[in-house]
Amino acid sequence: MKKFFQMGKRFLLFIAVNLLVMITLTIVFQIVLHFFPQLGGRRGTEGWLGYLAVFSLIMGFGGAFISLALSRVMAKWMMGVHVIDPQTSDSEQRELVRMVHGYAQRAGLPAMPEVGIYESPDVNAFATGPSKSRSLVAVSTGLLHRMNRTETEGVIAHEVAHIANGDMVTMTLVQGVINAFVIFLSRVLAFLAAQALAGNRSSDDDRPSMGQAFLEFALVIAFEILFTLLGAIVVAWFSRKREFRADAGGMLLAGKAQMVGALQALQRIYDPQLASEGASSGLQALKISGKSGGLMALFATHPPLEERIAHLESLGR
Repeated sequence: MKKFFQMGKRFLLFIAVNLLVMITLTIVFQIVLHFFPQLGGRRGTEGWLGYLAVFSLIMGFGGAFISLALSRVMAKWMMGVHVIDPQTSDSEQRELVRMVHGYAQRAGLPAMPEVGIYESPDVNAFATGPSKSRSLVAVSTGLLHRMNRTETEGVIAHEVAHIANGDMVTMTLVQGVINAFVIFLSRVLAFLAAQALAGNRSSDDDRPSMGQAFLEFALVIAFEILFTLLGAIVVAWFSRKREFRADAGGMLLAGKAQMVGALQALQRIYDPQLASEGASSGLQALKISGKSGGLMALFATHPPLEERIAHLESLGR
């Protein structure tokens, strides 16, 4: 479990926050619907499914966009990111800000991203934020110490390309669709399972018994957790596709040599043979790379480095 957590800290953080938001909204609305069932239509009927579909869309996208809105703050808190003052007297930090802002201007971003740095021996970098105008690019001290300027430029260009491509919003929309399906299916299956386990109750009162309501609520939470994990596989697949596009965007911003050089540097730093010993877990934590093979490949948010390099090599200048 520890290794799995390390392999995708930010991805797991987004999923966890998203799930917690959905569960919190579930508790609130479940209480409301228990006392005011007319707000959700008559349960078990076609009209109820219509209300549930609308409810699922609102809840699903609401949870995803709340997670997106909190992404920059949560990333700073979790990783201990120190936002650099563009007027800092530290020459290394000032050069990092200049590099990020230079690529941001070249990419046509409407506002300059915040630039941050955090203490870590791992070679990592990430971009996050709710919009192109409110974004953050952060790098680890390990990256600054172990990569040369050309390689660093490739990494920074890749992260800026993520912002320019609107990947944060795109992935949030994907997550919103997944959430809507999760909420809808969880409630339909929980209702049917609760009916089967507790027995149908004929009554003019549309409210279920307290015991049945508790059983159904517990099943809803269980199904939401299960389907959210399954949905994470779909989200990770979309994320891998976006990585190829960010590599191509980074190539346009910084040049092919810089992008290929950055990925090759990661291969040199993190020997694939050491992956089984956990040496590459830090590399994958902030989604610079991906590991192929096994069940965890389904949850990998980045393609393997060799595939990314081959993709770049197949592109023109």
